[in-house]
Amino acid sequence: TVVAGDNGSGNRLDQLYDPRYVFVDRDHSVYVSEWGNHRVMKWVEGAKQGIVVAGDQGQGNDLTQLSCPQGVVVDQLGTVYVADGWNHRIMRWPNGAKQGSVIVGENGAGGQANQLNYPIGLSFDRHGNLYVVDYGNHRVQKFNIEFNK
Repeated sequence: TVVAGDNGSGNRLDQLYDPRYVFVDRDHSVYVSEWGNHRVMKWVEGAKQGIVVAGDQGQGNDLTQLSCPQGVVVDQLGTVYVADGWNHRIMRWPNGAKQGSVIVGENGAGGQANQLNYPIGLSFDRHGNLYVVDYGNHRVQKFNIEFNK
């Protein structure tokens, strides 16, 4: 059963272009990061088209933009966390927000403890610690994220 896309490659709301990662929430909504469209889409169960929840303003490093997004996780409040691959950062997009904030990787690409080099995956533990697959540095990093930022 197709739950997102299947209308050819493109940037319409009923299409996906180079989808990379998927996250399914408690309501069975499907979140898909799109490498080709530089956005994250939410597909409510049974929907024929998606809703943009992050990015979709062209490729770039502004707070309204993503650059080749990878891993995506969504919390119970609908906040989207995305590995913004080519920008070497992790971004947080509150539910309904038009722009995100950088929560990890504000210091550009690199191998220091406060830097990432093409992050591709992310996950939270039950204590709220963020784990990031730091692909270009061949490591996994753990960050204590403040949720009230």
